[in-house]
Amino acid sequence: MNYYRSHTCGELSLKNINETVHISGWLNKKRDHGGLLFIDIRDHYGITQCVINSDNKSFKDLETLKLESVIRVSGKVLKRSDDTINKNLPTGDIEILSETVEILNKSNQIPFQVSIDDDSPEDLRLKYRYLDLRREKNHKNIIFRSKIISSLRKKMTERGFLEIQTPILTASSPEGARDFLVPSRLHKGKFYALPQAPQIFKQLLMVSNFDKYFQIAPCFRDEDARADRSPGEFYQLDFEMAFVEQEDVFNSIEPVIFEVFSENSNKKITPPPFERIKYKDSMDKYGTDKPDLRNPLFIIDLTTEFINSGFKIFESNINKGNVVRGIKGPNSANKPRAWFDKLNNWARDLGQKGLGYIIVDDDEFKGPIANNLKKENLQKIKEKADLKNGDSIFFISDDLSNANKFSSLARNKICNELGLLEKNSYKFCWIIDYPMFEINPLTKKIDFSHNPFSMPQGGMESLQNKDPLDILAWQFDIVCNGVELSSGALRNHKTEIMIKAFEIAGYSEKQLKQRFGSLFNAFQYGAPPHGGSAPGIDRIVMLLSDEENLREVVAFPMNQQAEDLMMGSPENVSQDHLKELGITIKKE
Repeated sequence: MNYYRSHTCGELSLKNINETVHISGWLNKKRDHGGLLFIDIRDHYGITQCVINSDNKSFKDLETLKLESVIRVSGKVLKRSDDTINKNLPTGDIEILSETVEILNKSNQIPFQVSIDDDSPEDLRLKYRYLDLRREKNHKNIIFRSKIISSLRKKMTERGFLEIQTPILTASSPEGARDFLVPSRLHKGKFYALPQAPQIFKQLLMVSNFDKYFQIAPCFRDEDARADRSPGEFYQLDFEMAFVEQEDVFNSIEPVIFEVFSENSNKKITPPPFERIKYKDSMDKYGTDKPDLRNPLFIIDLTTEFINSGFKIFESNINKGNVVRGIKGPNSANKPRAWFDKLNNWARDLGQKGLGYIIVDDDEFKGPIANNLKKENLQKIKEKADLKNGDSIFFISDDLSNANKFSSLARNKICNELGLLEKNSYKFCWIIDYPMFEINPLTKKIDFSHNPFSMPQGGMESLQNKDPLDILAWQFDIVCNGVELSSGALRNHKTEIMIKAFEIAGYSEKQLKQRFGSLFNAFQYGAPPHGGSAPGIDRIVMLLSDEENLREVVAFPMNQQAEDLMMGSPENVSQDHLKELGITIKKE
């Protein structure tokens, strides 16, 4: 029998009454009832209450022992009295009358409470993450994450995908973010890059005659932190398939995503096939390519309706090439003036000039903007936006990019203010038909809008005969509740198309071969049509856990400044180490 435990702290029940058992774990709580000490022992599996009488030789030691110390308790299992049963614990019907107690390891005074959530600062929690992970919610999140990854791996294997690991030390990636570089000791002055994604390698696996590949892939990007994006590293379900079209990729991953969400949530989940929304339509209707479909509101283009309308501010904006967008607020006309003023102030806090509006009440148009509009224009707006008595409509006028960006925020704000967001559901969609190229806002030149290795729709013919800004790519994102879960694409597998696409983006054939020579060379030896995607593990777990921040579902996350406070990284390294690597740090 194991010395430390005959049972775990989540295992004992009424069937163990009168058995002599021993358990080990952390001192979770203790309560002194004057000559009788009640202690809760916690391990990975649960909590068990133990009772220590004052005549027990360990009684005085336990009275002063700090919480989170590790102890071993031996004793007899007793049934609790009816008035002391704890229905919130699986072990709540029993307790252990302790005979011997051994202190295995004393704890110092803990910097924050573990048995309860005491709202301690995030940086303190991250510095002592090993303590933070003892908390029930955090501990369960990591267990849940393991369950999700195990399920994803099983489902992909069952569908004929091979799990293949790709290198961590590699060359710079084409994903578009900043690389993390690793200096080479053997090749001084040269650097490896940590992979932003296994993009090149998974395409090379398709060239190598592997039909279906996947891995739970670590990815490294030197990006700023956000609630839905960890700085430094993250994991994704990376997969690729040979001889496929776009729908084949969708049909392969949709059941996996649907099953994982169905098995781990009681919420309503979009069944396959998920809705397909064209990128342009998504930007027009939602102002973003990451729409939250639980929000029933749409953005309405009202640019035409404000031409020669009498409202000089918007007319002037339209003459400058700007647009007007509207968002209907159903059944909001009865809101007090202060409610509309609050929305107006919210817009100003975000750098806008305001959030103009019109109210429809008793077939009359009310509000500052309504007083400046011609009747025929008001009627056009009413018809275009399908306004009913009791509705209001809010307006944004700006250049197209800013109008989309702020309209998206306003759509969500108005939805939340009116309580319209659909509860307890996961709504999935695919965003498809992304533009192949865009104008780089810094260089003002044509550049790839997304992944440079996507196949252009129409192939070489489109590249040769279309305006580059009109060319669409076989590229797609899967979105759930406003969170992008993954990007994917059908890949460009022909060298002549690759050369032309990079030429349009300003890269010479020589530059293409220098940067991506391995892929370019491989494609000259017979590359199949192929495509794939990579749903984010962290984001899937975050959504299923109902957490708002990725750091709550990662075992050892960094803080917002990309620092590991527990390990003290990044850190300065010794001059000897730098010398060995052939590196000199230049002082500012």
